[in-house]
Amino acid sequence: MDNIKDEILRLARSVKAASGILAGAGTAQKNSALSAVAEEILANRDAILKENAVDISKGIRKGLSAAMVDRLSLDQNRIDNLVSCINDVVNMKDPVGEIIEMKTLPNGLKAGRMKVPVGVFAVIFESRPNVSVEVSALSIKSGNGVILRGGSDAINTSRFLCRLIRKGLVRAGLPEDCVVMVDNTSRESVLHLVKMRDYVDVVIPRGGPDLIRLVEETSVIPVIRHDMGICHTYVDESADMQMALNICLNAKVQRPGVCNAMETLLVHSLIAPSFLPEMKQIYDQAGVVLRGCEKTTRLLPGIMAATPDDWKTEYLGLTLSVKVVDSLDEAIRHINQYGSHHSDAIVTDSYQRGMRFIKEVDSAACLINASTRFNDGRELGLGAEIGISNQKLHVRGPMGLEDMMAPKYIVFGTGQVRS
Repeated sequence: MDNIKDEILRLARSVKAASGILAGAGTAQKNSALSAVAEEILANRDAILKENAVDISKGIRKGLSAAMVDRLSLDQNRIDNLVSCINDVVNMKDPVGEIIEMKTLPNGLKAGRMKVPVGVFAVIFESRPNVSVEVSALSIKSGNGVILRGGSDAINTSRFLCRLIRKGLVRAGLPEDCVVMVDNTSRESVLHLVKMRDYVDVVIPRGGPDLIRLVEETSVIPVIRHDMGICHTYVDESADMQMALNICLNAKVQRPGVCNAMETLLVHSLIAPSFLPEMKQIYDQAGVVLRGCEKTTRLLPGIMAATPDDWKTEYLGLTLSVKVVDSLDEAIRHINQYGSHHSDAIVTDSYQRGMRFIKEVDSAACLINASTRFNDGRELGLGAEIGISNQKLHVRGPMGLEDMMAPKYIVFGTGQVRS
C-alpha cells in the first residue's frame, strides 16, 4: 500500500510541476500538441484496436453485459470520432487569459476578471477509454494538468492512449507529465489520490454509485460529481405520436450503456392506450425488456411488473421501466423524486407544458421534443466534455473548456490608495 501511495505522490508532484509550464503556454503551442496527439492516434490505429481487443476479451470472460462491453469498445469509426473531437477542441477559442466584466469604478480604478487554469484535475473513470482522450484534449487546451485513473475493464486501451497523448505533448515542446495515468486500478489508488490536496485542485469521479460514494466520502479535495444517469422521457397527452415513437426508440436503444440513455418512460394516461402497444412492438424488435407499473401491465399483458427499486435503477442496458401518469404534475414529481438530475425530456405539442417541464424538472439538462442522448458536450457544441455534472456547484451539465477555468480579479490603477 505504501508503494501505491509513493507512486501516486510522484505522479501528483510531476503533473503539478508540468501544469505550471502548460498554464503559460500559448495557444499555438497547445494546438500543436493536440494536433500531434491526433496524428499519433491515426498512426497507431491498429495498435489501439489490438490493445482494445485485449480489454474486450477480458470483459467478455468476466461476464460483462453487451452494453458494458460496448462502453469499452473502440472501432475504426470511434477512433475517427476521437480524432474529430481533438480537432474540434483545436478550433475552439482559447479561454486562458480572457478578461471579462471590465468596469471603471468611481475612483478611477478599472476592475475585471481574468480566466485562468484551475491547476490540476484528477479524473477517476471506469470503462470508457475515450474519456482519456477527451479529458486530456480539454485539459491541454485549457492549460490544466490532469491525472487520469481509469478502471480495470479498459486499462490496456486507456494506458496506450495516454502514451500517445504524452508523445504528442513532447512533440510540441511541452512536458509529457501534463497528462499522467495511474496504472493501479485498486480501491487503494483512489483513496490515496483523493488525499493529494497539495497537488490536485479538483477531483472528478465518473462512474457508478460505489465509486462516487467512495470519492465523496474520502476526498479532502473539492469534488465535481459526474453521477448516474437515471434519465426519463415523458410523452405528453398532446405529443405527436410518430415523433414520440422515434424519440423514445433513440433515447433507449441508440446506445443503451451510456449515462444519457433513457431508463424510465413516462406516458400520459390519455395517450397510453394507443401509444404503448405500438411502442412495445418497436421495443420488442430492438430487444428491449419492459417493466411496467400496474396501469402499464394492464395495457401490455405479459411484461414484468416494476418494483419500487426499478424507478431508481440505472440499467445501462436494454431494460426499461414504464409508468403511466395522469398529469404533467405527476410526471414532474416522479422525475424529481427518482431521477438522478441528469437528462430528462418531454415530447409535447404544448408550448406551455414544455416550458413548465424545463422550469420545474430539477435536472442538469431538460429537453423538449428531443432525445436525452443529446445531453453530451460534443453534441451541444462544447467540442468535448470532461463529464456531465449532476450537481450545481460550480458547473452543471456537460463540463467543457470554459468550465475548466477559474476567475481571478484584476485591477488597473493610476496610483489610487484607499482612505
